[in-house]
Amino acid sequence: MRPVKIGVVIPTLDEASAIEGALGSVGRAGPGDGAADLPESKGIEIEIVVADGGSRDDTCARARRAGARVIELPRDPSRGRARQLQAGFAACTGDVVLFLHADTRLPESWAGAVSAALADPGVVGGAFRFQFDPAEGGSARLRAIEWGARLRAALFRLPYGDQALFVRRAALERMGGVPQAVFMEDLDLVAGMKRHGRLALLAAPAPTSSRRYRAGGVLRIFARNALALLAWRLALPRDRVAAWYRR
Repeated sequence: MRPVKIGVVIPTLDEASAIEGALGSVGRAGPGDGAADLPESKGIEIEIVVADGGSRDDTCARARRAGARVIELPRDPSRGRARQLQAGFAACTGDVVLFLHADTRLPESWAGAVSAALADPGVVGGAFRFQFDPAEGGSARLRAIEWGARLRAALFRLPYGDQALFVRRAALERMGGVPQAVFMEDLDLVAGMKRHGRLALLAAPAPTSSRRYRAGGVLRIFARNALALLAWRLALPRDRVAAWYRR
């Protein structure tokens, strides 16, 4: 039986300060082709693709130095992250594709946990537990948001993209690839996955930065995200919702 191959796709846009940490959490990247072997996950092969959306800093250079394969797309923030996810998916060859935000870190033994979850043929993919990066400190408001995110995932099986979503390649191909929405493509992706099988919500946390909450105000960002989720559920025009959100 051939080894399982996991393709890790990292979308970036001016993430020079974060990309090395994300790549470090994936594991040791091999020179040139972005392959990696994790010692704690024997028999699992890892490839890393950074899909850059036109960074003006040295994100791409740092990613290449770390051994990742880098795909550079024209800068167009108005089109959102979906085009980068699709480009990364098209470029990698893994049996499983894991989408990792540049400011999210994978936990130890993550590849083994993903492989174990997908040993159940009824599981199409899944996500890690949401957690803000403990190294950044915390507050009661941030802890409340963590609790709410975990409750949302448990009740509605609706994890977000900052939880390191992973999916079987075959299922993603049947879906026609990553949904090309200008905004909230992660929820479209999860909805599509659920039509092809069950989601596994892993106990291990994938710490993500709280930088957006700290910069924009915890309650303000929480309220904005809640309204965006409501708009998604009501199927409101995505471009209008994205324009409102980005203001």
